[in-house]
Amino acid sequence: MSDKALYQQKIQAQLDEWKADVDKLKAKASGASADAQLHLDQQVKNLESKVAAGQAKLAEVTNASEEAWNSLKGGVESAWESLQSKVKDAAGKLQK
Repeated sequence: MSDKALYQQKIQAQLDEWKADVDKLKAKASGASADAQLHLDQQVKNLESKVAAGQAKLAEVTNASEEAWNSLKGGVESAWESLQSKVKDAAGKLQK
């Protein structure tokens, strides 16, 4: 399996995990008080936008040729690490 395919699998697995986390947080929000629910809903939307950004990066990798992938790899890695950090921070705020 190529590096590109392995990387795509890695990104997809992380996105699936984040989507599951978002679903858990939505369930938590539905059981919260009205004020807490409004706050959690806003935070969930923020987290969902970050997941969507991750999906866009996955599409970028998927649509790149092997040659282009080698050129993109560094930029995609950097962007993905930044995105992971932002998602982790957002999820941490929601779980408090």
